[in-house]
Amino acid sequence: MTLHESLLDAVGDTPLVRLTRIASGVPAPVYAKVEFFNPAGSVKDRAALGMVLAAEKSGALAPGGVIVEGTSGNTGMALAMIAAQRGYRSIVVVPDRTSPEKIKTLKAYGAEVVVTTGALPREHPEHVRNVAARLAARTPGAWYANQYDNPANPEAHRTTTGPEIWAATGGRITHFVVGVGTGGTVTGTGGFLKEASGGQVRVIGADPLTSTYSGGDGSPYYVESIGHYLHPQTAEDEYPESYDQSVVDRFERIGDRESITMVRRLAREEGILAGGSAGTAVAAALRVAATLTPDDLVVVLLPDSGRGYLSKYFDDDWLRRFGFLEDLPGTPTVADALGDRPAPLTALPSTATVADALTAAGALVPVRLPRSGDNATTDVSEVIGAVRPDALRALVARDPSASAAPLHDHLLPSPPAVGIGEPVDEAAARLATGTGTAWVLIDGRVSGTVTHDALRRTTGHVPPARAAGPASRAT
Repeated sequence: MTLHESLLDAVGDTPLVRLTRIASGVPAPVYAKVEFFNPAGSVKDRAALGMVLAAEKSGALAPGGVIVEGTSGNTGMALAMIAAQRGYRSIVVVPDRTSPEKIKTLKAYGAEVVVTTGALPREHPEHVRNVAARLAARTPGAWYANQYDNPANPEAHRTTTGPEIWAATGGRITHFVVGVGTGGTVTGTGGFLKEASGGQVRVIGADPLTSTYSGGDGSPYYVESIGHYLHPQTAEDEYPESYDQSVVDRFERIGDRESITMVRRLAREEGILAGGSAGTAVAAALRVAATLTPDDLVVVLLPDSGRGYLSKYFDDDWLRRFGFLEDLPGTPTVADALGDRPAPLTALPSTATVADALTAAGALVPVRLPRSGDNATTDVSEVIGAVRPDALRALVARDPSASAAPLHDHLLPSPPAVGIGEPVDEAAARLATGTGTAWVLIDGRVSGTVTHDALRRTTGHVPPARAAGPASRAT
């Protein structure tokens, strides 16, 4: 048994575990670097420790000081753990989409937690990073960790994670698959592996489908701590300085549903309870391994534990409310009230005019934040209201000049949302009594509408057996 002088000595040296069941059908062996074995439960323990040690060495963090950081949770937990062990205060700023489990963990370590709105332009004063920088500037003795631009972030992985993988595989690794968030893990680990192998190791980034890293439009996604979200009103998008794009050879783009399905499979087929971004990475790793040979060796990094997401990816009710689960045998669901999967709704950008809405299909049409392109569906968090095309056509018939008016001036409040696989009685309870209308969500995106009357008529009706929807595999 190894003796440690402090808990911080236990950071790193995490195991590589072969995925024997999930990866049984692919030619190349797939090994998972299981980072939730770190003391605070994630790969961020490495970067946090490296940043703190570098700050102490430079004098930026003095004894009795205050550690401040903006984070989706994991880096904050690691910094809060280190602060507790080394006698610092910690202030952690998190977006409001952070899971309740992470916030409670931060408080358990003694951190002061500041929750701010997550979906804001980079320049907004209440953006997570701006709030953290402001708090650090006005707090005596504070040091702003700034993992996004701190060179000690990738350096921690260059000196620990990369060498561990190289040594554990005896230099046999041929492909490294990892999600890209701040970019520190892929830059440091991938950079080391490329150098150690003379450029032979291929580095594959696992990325949410809409993340800008891999060419997406930057719209929201449901997997935390990975990818690059871009608010449509951000004036100038900047990637973190911790991220060296040249290290990534290519990306595998993974949708939310595939990520969530995979992370649930990891728990139930491999006994590995990991976070949502691990599902993204494993799904990408299986795609990669399917194209290789038994002589290759794939390592995929699992950043954190699923214990921080029990109220999300492992909660069937949460998944049904957002339309990720669609099969409840013997129970009437929103899908039964619709009779079929809804025809995709085309959302109108808030920058449109009344004229743009006159030919829109549907009794109620969502209006979203403006983005490049015109997706058939749009994330519910970016729907800012709704319009009724019939009412607008009647308005223009009375006053033709109204067609040039901004659509934003005619917005109705956005109605509630229900998941396509949600039980109808639960869905109906969230609508106003009478003839209210709700958005229908599939994978968190507005994909149709349903009325309160349709839900009420379906309540108590036992639907006939039907083929399971694609998300039922996540159960």
